[in-house]
Amino acid sequence: MKKGLLLSIALIMSVAVSAQDVRGFVNRQMQTYPKSRLLDIYKSCFQDYMGAEHLVSDRQRVKAYLDEELNTTSLDDLMLWYYEPCGIDSSYYRVSIRAIKESFVSEDQLLDAFIRSANSEKRPSVESWSKRWHMIIGTIDQMKIDLPNYQEDKQFIDSVLSVGKYAISHSSDYREAYYPHYRIVERSIFENEIKNLIDQKK
Repeated sequence: MKKGLLLSIALIMSVAVSAQDVRGFVNRQMQTYPKSRLLDIYKSCFQDYMGAEHLVSDRQRVKAYLDEELNTTSLDDLMLWYYEPCGIDSSYYRVSIRAIKESFVSEDQLLDAFIRSANSEKRPSVESWSKRWHMIIGTIDQMKIDLPNYQEDKQFIDSVLSVGKYAISHSSDYREAYYPHYRIVERSIFENEIKNLIDQKK
């Protein structure tokens, strides 16, 4: 009984999020990426909570995909930042492939950090993420932001969650405006292994 109560409390704490924190994140997102849609706000939030979208078992395949991205993008295609926190709690960071292109980190360093981040911890359940998202979207609804396709995007997200999935792509508006090319790295790995390499060369 006591153990069950403690687990319930732990679950509530893991999904709880304050309206003030949601508003702060959404306002920062829209200031930095004014072409964002709800899909892009959602994506940053689930990356922050769930981490990378898939466990990584095939390093060569992941490396080949990164190689292709590096070979088909120029610095002019990329945002000026080298890294940015995900979502509300900053549990994960997006590290731009710009950091590789400018030789701040090696391809292997970012690849290793990404793979270990994807595989390092037990992934939270989609159910717990869905509960957290419904807290977040409740606050976003109250903010009455003039986002394009808001109701359509909201319904699409609900349809993904309703079948036990959670991952989606950036909106086409966001991709066309900002050319997102990055890898997700868990915060402690980022801070211990990647951040200083970038900061000392900036």
